[in-house]
Amino acid sequence: MSRFRRKFKVSNMSFVEMVEMVDILKKADYDGKHGPYPKPNVRKAKIMAKVVKCLHGNFGVQRSKDQLRKCWSDLKFREHDQYRRIRKLLQQRDKRLRTSEDTRDPQPPKKGKSQNHNQWMWRKERFMKWEK
Repeated sequence: MSRFRRKFKVSNMSFVEMVEMVDILKKADYDGKHGPYPKPNVRKAKIMAKVVKCLHGNFGVQRSKDQLRKCWSDLKFREHDQYRRIRKLLQQRDKRLRTSEDTRDPQPPKKGKSQNHNQWMWRKERFMKWEK
């Protein structure tokens, strides 16, 4: 009787994959630094499943939860300089996103004259000149 086993990628993770993984784990508070959670192991398993799904969707790489858990642990404790680089990159990306959101949403117009008032007056004057 042959058993079907999933084939997982055995090669090293690329830097972009690590950035994606760290981003998800940090946002979801994988380490539980922001308070006690009920059923922490179930919560961590769900977060890691989300990481597996995201990496498979974005990069087409199938990795097991255990592989990702080991990589996360290694990043934090053995490869601290690379972890610091990833965190810095994520902070820059978040800062850039925040500033772009500010510029994308214009401030609401002040009460009184509308912003189109000058444009309307210009058209009216133009029409009056044309009429003469």
